[in-house]
Amino acid sequence: MTDTFSSIPIIDFSRLQDPSTKDETLEQLRDAIFRVGFLYLTNHSLEELTKRAHATLPDLFALSDETKNKCNMINSPSFVGYTKLGAETTAAQMDWREQFDFGTPEMKPWTEQDSIWYRLEGESQYPDYPGAKELVNEYIARSAALNKTFLRYVSECLSLPPTTLEEFEGDMDRLKFIKYPQAPHDSQGVGPHKDSAGLFTFLSQDDTGGLQVLNKNGEWIDAPPIEGSLVVNIQQGLEAITGGVCAATTHRVKAPTNKTRYSIPFFSAVRLDLTLEGLRSSAAHIVQKIPASDDQKKRAVDVPSEFLSPLYQCFGEAYLRNRILSHPDVGQKWYPDLYERYSRQVLK
Repeated sequence: MTDTFSSIPIIDFSRLQDPSTKDETLEQLRDAIFRVGFLYLTNHSLEELTKRAHATLPDLFALSDETKNKCNMINSPSFVGYTKLGAETTAAQMDWREQFDFGTPEMKPWTEQDSIWYRLEGESQYPDYPGAKELVNEYIARSAALNKTFLRYVSECLSLPPTTLEEFEGDMDRLKFIKYPQAPHDSQGVGPHKDSAGLFTFLSQDDTGGLQVLNKNGEWIDAPPIEGSLVVNIQQGLEAITGGVCAATTHRVKAPTNKTRYSIPFFSAVRLDLTLEGLRSSAAHIVQKIPASDDQKKRAVDVPSEFLSPLYQCFGEAYLRNRILSHPDVGQKWYPDLYERYSRQVLK
């Protein structure tokens, strides 16, 4: 079997839940995780919810600038809220999108006795639109439940006990509502990156297209929409926990040229207190048990990863750096000293 890919595999979630097809589907899941880092998940039970959420997005983004800016991310040291078009960067270039960011509700309030990175876990800001808060919180809760079940199957497909990944789960999952307006040809919707917030991303995309995934030959592979599916990909948290055996895959979104694109990614969280030393210890223990080739255990990281850098005390600090540099206006307001320091750093 080739060690790269030219398309994104499809995993039927209902077949993982059926004892008669579970083993075969676990093998398919394992191949998708080892070889691609991306997959389509079908029959996941969130189809009606994602359809309802997508139907709401045009109205949310059509709210007046004044209304949207009442929940602007600039108000939040936790990097939740509204981001206007052009205010976010990836790979040092402007992303052509606007978005609302949310997190798991009812987080413990940050105090000055807490480490600074725990400020990342805070209360969401919601747009002033009927039912928006309820929709967001339902989406987060049901996606989190799906993630918990999915993590058990991932562990099983790696020949690990089903509960292996539970100890790494964080407290605040994140959700985005994103609008990519029409743009000139070859504009960057969001630049090449690996998702850094945690373990897995579950993306619901509309029928516009534009998502591309980088294979090991350096080719950009389209991930076209499949109705009702979620696109699931490995984040850098799982990559670190498994010592790179389960590698996060670089991806990007090309800005649409003919119509507006809407998408809804859910990011399952990883613990902010995970240290590099602790990750190395955990990874050594976990990798021993994963039946993978030496080549799979020596994958190269193709974009700099602050998650794995010795510059930072723990994942919380690494993720705070990521947010500060992605949203420089928010970073400069709430973390001016850290913004200056991180802006000058080169990852090692």
